[in-house]
Parts: sequence; structure tokens; C-alpha cells
Amino acid sequence: MTSGPLDRWYETAGVRTGVRRMFHEGAEQGLVFFPEALVPHLDHPAVLALEPARRRELTVRHLYGFLLATTHLETRVVNRAAERIANGRTGLPLTAGLREDAFKVYCDEGYHALYSLDLADQIAAVSRVPIPERDYGGFVDRMADSARRLLPDRPELAALLQAVVFETLITAVLGEVPNDESVVRPVRDLMRDHARDEGRHHRFFSAFFTELWAGLDPADRRAAALALPDLIQIALGADLGPVVDSLRLAGLDRQAVGAVLAQCYAPGFDTRRIQEIARSTLRLCASVGAFDLPGVREAFAARGLYEVDLAP
Repeated sequence: MTSGPLDRWYETAGVRTGVRRMFHEGAEQGLVFFPEALVPHLDHPAVLALEPARRRELTVRHLYGFLLATTHLETRVVNRAAERIANGRTGLPLTAGLREDAFKVYCDEGYHALYSLDLADQIAAVSRVPIPERDYGGFVDRMADSARRLLPDRPELAALLQAVVFETLITAVLGEVPNDESVVRPVRDLMRDHARDEGRHHRFFSAFFTELWAGLDPADRRAAALALPDLIQIALGADLGPVVDSLRLAGLDRQAVGAVLAQCYAPGFDTRRIQEIARSTLRLCASVGAFDLPGVREAFAARGLYEVDLAP
């Protein structure tokens, strides 16, 4: 019997064995709430001119954006796909074991959403930096609109591909924080907890994608391959709504906010980081022969995603 990434889920999953990560202000003096190198606008001259307290608040709100976006992605993107897989609603002849694993993923993702919201609320209470009154899930709606545009005749396929893309990208994103000792420990620990589960999800969705790909007819296979570079770019794109809110709350006027966005979030501003994070997802595409289909290499190249070194 072939072993799978979730075989020891009852013994290893965070929802089964994890502890609640608690934030204690006194133990975290002098540390930041989010890696400053991962907050693109912190180095803009208008932001550098702010008082240290305002810059600190910017990093706190950037963390809120990350945590609260996670609650939407996990429950509205990944669990939407996990439910279809678990209940056999993909049109593929899936094994009982794969369907059971999808329910394990479903449980994990709900827990990830819970502890992301929990930590955000803890930090807001202790840091006295309130969570802005906004919907952090608007970008999920935009992702869904883009998926429908890219695959208008196969919305269910678009939803599955979105989950595969996100789950094969997120491990690299989470891996950027846990070893950064400038960051408060509860945030580092939560990201490490999350990354452990997501490493198993990555392997699950990679295996599922291989089965999904094999079950597509040639026309759907090419359509999916042409949609993938945009799905990758959309999943890793910045959600500017929370950034605008945060900069305005820091005291910048509309003109200054516009200047920050133009300089720090212009198209292509983070191409190298996207390439690095997407490497594993691109290897998965290569493994099923996606780049060999007509026009697909060109589609990936147009998004700066083909000339990436895919060596492990």
C-alpha cells in the first residue's frame, strides 16, 4: 500500500496536537510583528519620515492583513476545493483514501483560519493597534472573477486549479518568517505550525493535480495550462485595499499614498520574489508536461515565470 502525506494525520496534524499560540507583550520588547523586508512600503521616503510608532503600527497592520487574508483563503478557496474532492464531486474516479485525506485538509484549514484570527485579536488587544474595519476577503472575490474569466466554460476546474496553485505556493510564503529572530515569537511559532501542515497539503494537492491533469481532455488540458500563469500571479499579487487603509491611518494624505503605491507596488515590483515562491508550483507544471503544449511557454514567459531555474 502506497503511503501518503496525511497517513499520520491523527498523530501529527496541528489541529490534533498543536497548542494555542499566546502573545505576551512583555516578552516581545524590541521585536517586530512582521519582517520589515516583507513590507514593501516601509522603505518609501514618505514612510521613512514617519515617527517610529507610526511605522510600528504599519507592520502590525501588515500582519493583520496576512492573518485575516489567510482566514478567507483557507475557508473560501482551499476548503471549497477540498469539499469537492472529499465528497467525490470532481468528476474524477478518486479513491476512498484520497477523499478521506481531503476531509483531513478541510479540518486543518478551518483550524488555520481559527488560529490566524485568534492571534490577530490577541495582538490587537495587547498592542493597542486596532484591526481596521474592512473586509479582508475582497481579493478572494477578485480571484474568483479572474478564474471565471480565464476558464469561463469550466468554473469547477478553475476552483480546483486555484486551490492547487495556492497550496503549492503557501509553504514557501510561510517559510519566510519562522527563522527571522527579529519577529515576535508567537508569530514565528504560528507560521511554523502552519508551514508544517501546509507541507503535507502541498504533497496532497500535488498528487491530486497529477490525477486531475490525467483526467482532462486535450482541450481542457491546454486551457488549464494557459490559465495557470495568471492564477499564480493573481494568488501572489498584493491586495492594495488594506495597504491604502494602513497608510492613511499612519497619517499619509491621498497624494502621498498614491506615490507610495506607484513606487512600491508597480507592476513587476516583486517579480523576483514571485519567481522564487512559485518555483515548486512551476516544477509541478513541468512534471505533467504543461510547458510542452502550444503557447503555454509563451504564456508563462509573459508573466516572467518560464525562465525560472526549476532545479530542486
